Parts: sequence; structure tokens; C-alpha cells
Amino acid sequence: MSTTENEKTQAAAGARPWAGDLIGYASGSLGMGVWVTVPGLLLLYFMTHTLGVSPFLAGLTLLLPKILDAIVHPWFGSVSDRHARRDGHRRRMLRWGLLLAFAWIGLFTVPSAFTGWSAALWVGGFYILGNVLYACFQVPYLTTPSDLKIGYHERTRVFMYRMLLLTVGLLGAGVAAPALVSGGARSDYARMSVLLAGVLVVTGLLAIVFIRRLADRSGFRVPDGGHAHSVLDDLKITWRDRDFRFLTLSYLFTGITTHIFLAAVPFYTEYSFDDERLTAVFMGAFLVPAAVAGPVWKKVSERTGKQRALLFCQGVFVVGSLALWPGEAMGPGPTVAVIAVLGTAFAGLQLFAFSLIPDIVAAAESRGTARAGAYTGVWTATEATGTAIGPYVYSAVLAAGGFVSTTEGQAVAQTDSALLALLIGVTLVPAALMVVAVAFQRRFALDRMAAR
Repeated sequence: MSTTENEKTQAAAGARPWAGDLIGYASGSLGMGVWVTVPGLLLLYFMTHTLGVSPFLAGLTLLLPKILDAIVHPWFGSVSDRHARRDGHRRRMLRWGLLLAFAWIGLFTVPSAFTGWSAALWVGGFYILGNVLYACFQVPYLTTPSDLKIGYHERTRVFMYRMLLLTVGLLGAGVAAPALVSGGARSDYARMSVLLAGVLVVTGLLAIVFIRRLADRSGFRVPDGGHAHSVLDDLKITWRDRDFRFLTLSYLFTGITTHIFLAAVPFYTEYSFDDERLTAVFMGAFLVPAAVAGPVWKKVSERTGKQRALLFCQGVFVVGSLALWPGEAMGPGPTVAVIAVLGTAFAGLQLFAFSLIPDIVAAAESRGTARAGAYTGVWTATEATGTAIGPYVYSAVLAAGGFVSTTEGQAVAQTDSALLALLIGVTLVPAALMVVAVAFQRRFALDRMAAR
């Protein structure tokens, strides 16, 4: 079936979503942006510069909790599908996700007696709890575009609103959080966590309300219920889907790359530019263009298709990462320009990858295996894994270079090898990993077939 025919068929089943409802739904991404950005941006730096945790142990603390995500997210996807078949909606799990605010506060409120391994244990415990509660919200939340009875370009439109608000959340958190903790003290991090916890709760509540309105207007697609639905069965279904498999592998390496960048920014500004205040500036340069690029990328995808647009954005990220090598020699102004290009590409990476998932689910529906929650669960597990591996890879590069961690109020002169490792970690390593993402993405075929 062509894209146009598919649009007409689905349009008959459900009305076009209203912009106001899409904004309300997308507001949930404001809180998601806080959880996605701040731990990736500040946790590694918090542990190595305030809590006295070694780079290697800090990297493990961020990585190991994500191993649980590889189990929890697919499981929650299957559970969410069961709720959808039984209740006609997925809001039950969404409500549990509102408790994320409590884990968020605990993550950055580390008792003064804890340093080194004990601090890492505290942070790791709350990171595990937070990841589980985040999955309760994220899995059913991101399944919404697959649940709605809408077509190919409408799914991109839903994710355009979602990406716009997510980017606003990333921008707000990425600029506000570093500013709030600029003093580097534990109390600064604790105060920041309390202030941003309110954002998590309010935006989560708004999302739940508007998800219901979207389903009432556009219709709700009940997941396939004709076969057994164990988690293992759902995993087999998703992994056998060739296009989903290659898209997921590509996004895994894309996520690793972008989260290396987030983890590296505080180190890059302090040691390459000798100005920690540039962290907020560079994050703003990365996220402001991303906040306004969504509608432009949507227009591009309508002309080229999502696949070609996604590959273009991946290529831009490769070149942009390498362009950061000169560091201070290039100067803050040109560096901001390069980072703005990376931010623009980042918006496309997110929009096109996420909006292809409902297309894959729609194709699976035609084969009688539409299990939106299962697909989303595997997808979000991949996303969570990428967010963890990125900082871990960067911490491993720092450790290999001999980077020395400190506690609050102390400063250590880093060796030339540590400074070189810091620079390699933010340039050559992300570029190489994004090349791998491109190699997997080039094997994705569904979008080409849909465009015929």
C-alpha cells in the first residue's frame, strides 16, 4: 500500500489530532528532558569533581543500572500492551511514573559522609530506582503515536510537537542545571534537584490528561491479541523485524554518540577553554537550534523521506564532532557555531528515528503482529542503554588518559595525556561511533518502500 493510500485508510478511522492536544501531550517531554539531560550532563562530573569518585568507578555507576533497563523496558512494553488490551488505554503505568520526582531528588542529595565508593553506591541505587520509574512513564508515553489511528505524515507531526517540547526541556535543564550547581557544592546539587522535581510532576500530569484526549479524538489502536504475549515472545517478534532491528542498532550508536557529547561538555569547557561558565553557553548553542529545527526537518522529510533526512543528519554529526578538535585555538565564537550545527542535526536525529517507530508498527499491523508496547519497550531500552554507554565510554577514555578525580573545593593539574584523552573523547570517538550508526541505518528499507 502506498503512503497516500495508507494515509486515507487511517484518516477514515480517526480524526486529525488538534494542535492544542498535541502540545499538551508533548508537555510530558519537558520532564523527560530533565531526566535525559541532567544526569547525562552532570552526574559524571558531579561524581568525579564533588564526590571524589574515580572516573572508572563513576562510569560503572552510570552504566550498570542501565543493564537492568535492558530487561525492564521490554517487560514494561509487554505489560503496557496487556493493559491496553484489557483497559483500552495505557494510563495505569503512566501514573506510577510520576513517582520519579522522589528518586530524582535522592540522586543528587548525597549525604556529606559519603565519598568515593560509598557515594557511588548511593548514586547508583537512586539511579536504578529512577530508571525503573522513568520506564513506567516513558514506555506507554512514547507508544501513544503508535496507538493513534493516524497516517505516515501525521505520525511525524505528533513527534514534531513532542521533539519541540523535549528540546525545550533539554534546553531549560541543560542551561539551568549547570547554572544552579556552578558553586560545585553538594548543597547546590541538592537544591537544583528539588527545584526541577516539580517540573517532573506537573508535566507528567499534563501528559496523562492529553493522552486521553488524543485517544478520544483520533481513536485507539488495540494491540494484537491473537497469540501468546510473553516478554520473550514479544522480543522475538521485534527482533525478527528486519527494519526495526537495523533502526534500533543505528539508534543505539546514535544515542551513545550524543550522550558522549553531553557528558564531555563540562570537561571540554573547563580544560579546553578554562571557563566553566561556557558549559551553559555551549548547551544553549546545542539546544536552541534544536528547539526550532523540528518544523524545518518535517518539511525536509516530506520531500526526501525520513530515511534520507536521517542519514544526512548522521553525516553532519560526524563532521561536526571532528570540527571540535581545535578547542580554544578555534575560539568560543566558532565553537558555538559548530555546536549549533550539531544541535540542528540532533533535532533531526531524534525526530526521524522516533517517528519511524510508528511506521514500523503500522507495517507490523498489516502482518497481524502489531504490538506497539513491545516495540516501544525494546526501543526505549536501547535509548536508555545508549544514554549509559555514552558517559561510560567517555569516562573510560578519561581513565585511559590518566585523568584524576577530585572532591569539592580541590583542584588537580591534569597531565598532557589526560587532556589529550579528554579531547579525543569528544571528537574522534563520537565521529567513529556515528559512522557505525550510518552503516546500520543504510540497511533500513521500510521508508524507501513506503515512498514508492
